[in-house]
Amino acid sequence: MGRFPLDGYFVTVWEAEEGKLIIENRETLQKMGRSGGFMPLRRSLTCFGLIATAVLPISAATGQRVPNTTPPYVATAKNLGPADPTATIDVSIWLNIHNRSQLDALAAQLYNPSSPNYRHWLKPADLIAQFAPSADEAATVRQFFTSHNLSIVTVGPGNLFVRAQGTVGAVEKAFQVQLNNYSVRGATYRAPASDPYVEGAAAGLVRAVAGLDNGGYVHPLVARPSSPPGAPPAPAAPAGANSADFFVSNCFTGVETQTYTSDGDYPKVVYKGNGYAGTYANPNPGCGYTPPEIYTAYNLTGLYNEGYNGAGQSIAIIDWCGSPTIQSDANGFSTMFGLPQLNSSNFTITDVPTVSSCAAPDPEINIDVEWAHAIAPGANIDLVVPPSASFEDVDEAESYIVIYGLGTVISGSYGSIESETPTSTLQSENLINEMAAVAGIAANFASSDEGDFSVEGVAPSVSAPADGTYATAVGGVSVALDSANNISWQVGWGSNFTLAVSEGEVFNPPLAFGFEYGSGGGPSAVFPQPSFQAGLPGTTRQLPDISWVGDPYTGVAILISEPFSYPVQVWQVYGGTSVATPMFSGLWAIANEEAGVALGQAATYVYTMPAGTITDVVPAGGPGNVRAVIATSSGSNTGYTASAVMGGATPSKFYSAIWDYPDYQDTVYIISFGTDCTAVTDGYGTLCTAPGALQTATGWDNVTGVGTPNGQAFADSFRP
Repeated sequence: MGRFPLDGYFVTVWEAEEGKLIIENRETLQKMGRSGGFMPLRRSLTCFGLIATAVLPISAATGQRVPNTTPPYVATAKNLGPADPTATIDVSIWLNIHNRSQLDALAAQLYNPSSPNYRHWLKPADLIAQFAPSADEAATVRQFFTSHNLSIVTVGPGNLFVRAQGTVGAVEKAFQVQLNNYSVRGATYRAPASDPYVEGAAAGLVRAVAGLDNGGYVHPLVARPSSPPGAPPAPAAPAGANSADFFVSNCFTGVETQTYTSDGDYPKVVYKGNGYAGTYANPNPGCGYTPPEIYTAYNLTGLYNEGYNGAGQSIAIIDWCGSPTIQSDANGFSTMFGLPQLNSSNFTITDVPTVSSCAAPDPEINIDVEWAHAIAPGANIDLVVPPSASFEDVDEAESYIVIYGLGTVISGSYGSIESETPTSTLQSENLINEMAAVAGIAANFASSDEGDFSVEGVAPSVSAPADGTYATAVGGVSVALDSANNISWQVGWGSNFTLAVSEGEVFNPPLAFGFEYGSGGGPSAVFPQPSFQAGLPGTTRQLPDISWVGDPYTGVAILISEPFSYPVQVWQVYGGTSVATPMFSGLWAIANEEAGVALGQAATYVYTMPAGTITDVVPAGGPGNVRAVIATSSGSNTGYTASAVMGGATPSKFYSAIWDYPDYQDTVYIISFGTDCTAVTDGYGTLCTAPGALQTATGWDNVTGVGTPNGQAFADSFRP
């Protein structure tokens, strides 16, 4: 870098690469009658010393487009017209990091046991020194913003990004784009009609632009319904009693026979099959697992008896908006189950990049904090709170965790549909996770609760940022326990529903609704297959890597404050990969503790772990699956197989159960487990019988990954 005379003027050359010198002082060039900021070299860069006296031609280019910024839906979504030009928005420029190829090479070496760099993680200061943009580069980007009437909000940690604020009109002028509103599956989103253009000295520094679209993440959490689809809401489940067994842990009641008759004498139906005891029925509040039951089911008790509980580790949980009651709720939860209290020594809330103004009790936050704490009660928890769910806010919050080393484990129970997310955003997420990986930080993300998303009316896709090559994707399972809280069976999470009887009316045939929720999985359309998945099908990244409890119908208990309830704190049951992710993050913290060193990205280990450390979730089903015989007044009897009851296109193996809904007279549903696809031949989503449907299989599969952890053996395997 230096200042050199050119045609009687001094200009600053701040970068030389690929046969070009990039000139910072555009105003000087304009005075010279030149229009460009790029000056191609006529000779190799070894002739750099001649530049001071040589007069070289300058190209007409003054900047560059930032590719892959426009969300894919812009090409097909209905354009609702221009965004309000007077509205104020934030926009961020992510800067190119230095030495990207060296970062990629180092990431490979750090996870290669035969490399001398194996697990020699970079400290935050080293990460900044070797790869972060410089303060001068950040200053150049700041100048770009201020010269376009945009005010600076913040410069990110390590100069990774510069964030500014201004009107939509000013942003459009700065980036030479048109911002429109688009209708996407019933929601309205702001997005650029084309990729942005950055001019001047900042052009060569820009890696991505965030904030032009207002897309964001969602939490994949599902409350255990108090009523089935289409039924009136049931009374709320009562608050827990003063014991650890206030929810039923035996969620299935064995094979039963139920007979129902429509008003009059016919049609008459006999349903026979497993019974589900999963929802409120006086005197118990239904099915929901508590920490002691999960400890037994997944062999965690022995781990705690060995003295391992995550001590010395920190779990950074990312949840936008925040909750004013989370600490008191988590401490009530902890009191119930004999866990340590959260206080200033083991619990921190960090608002970043700006303070949130939308804080309220949020079940997602309670799930994340309470269940990370339940699995790793000795670990510190740093709840990192972005001000919104936008890609811009959440990704910047994660970069803060990485650069400042707030945790050895990142737990992110959120995601977006890969096929609707700008590729530049996906690449930013993956880069942040790569920087986490070289710092020895595990980045764990939920794989989603929408299966392959086809039920949403989009082509099959996966969830981001779980789709990245430096993330660990956590899927979900349904699990049934026996009377001793050992696993009776577990299957890949995926539910279909059928309405059998409604207010005494028998449906002939049964009214199948199809897919409701299920573990996300499948191939990425963006990221290549990482080396740790070399044995899997295809050539791209496959999701998920590992799984844990996800099904809300076999979900877990949380304690949360409800402002209009009495008492204020109530017990509820939730599922989703939002449950599986903090649980796995807690176990990974214990694995780090046992290893005596940070382990980094979990996905690089789980495919080669010793036998017995992970339980393979295989296709399973039982003879108690629900069947029906429906008789009519004409004397005809129609028999329905277990598959026909669910819609006719179930996998070859699955479980189903009768949900005799107690809070609405003579209403019966049939619910299936292990159907992460739709069983209804004329329904929405990918048919279970279709090629490419998400299916549980022996070994790795696209519903459960490699399986579920066998707690003690899993963590003990990392002990030196």
